[in-house]
Amino acid sequence: MSETSEWSQRPDLPCPGSKMPGTAAWKSYEEVARHLLEQMGDVLGLGLERVEGKQKLVGKSGVTWEIEGKGVRADDGAIVVIECRRYTTSKLKQAAMGELAYRIGDLGASGGIVVTPIGVQQGGEIIAKYEGVEIVHLDENSTTTDYVLRYLTNLFVGVTERLAVTEDVTFTLTRSDDSQT
Repeated sequence: MSETSEWSQRPDLPCPGSKMPGTAAWKSYEEVARHLLEQMGDVLGLGLERVEGKQKLVGKSGVTWEIEGKGVRADDGAIVVIECRRYTTSKLKQAAMGELAYRIGDLGASGGIVVTPIGVQQGGEIIAKYEGVEIVHLDENSTTTDYVLRYLTNLFVGVTERLAVTEDVTFTLTRSDDSQT
């Protein structure tokens, strides 16, 4: 089986060529981001009932916008625009955050979520805070099972490892409240 066909059948694997320079890399990052937001939305406190994939929506202006994901809030059904920016050499710029803020308003969304590995420039952070755009940091080479995700002051790490067990092994899980399982 080729690496490409294995990737298409196994979304838990990193995208071919792990540095993810091409279109498949962006697609993979978007898919991973949406998956993690769907799975961890409650823990993150984002209040999303569900996360939908890439789609085109028509704004109040009559312009059709393609968004990378759409969150639907659990409490009122309002939409949240999800954008993934896998920039690896520079932070998301103020102008890009301004464009996203306009798109959110034109679509009548209640807010937005930007997923990025590096972060947002200071001017962009000011716009995000004012416009209700949440910033989620997701490592550039994340998969659905192996990831580093940071939101506000919370850090989430997913790690998988294959182990060959040839003897009895005992695991102790220590929870944050120091109880053991």
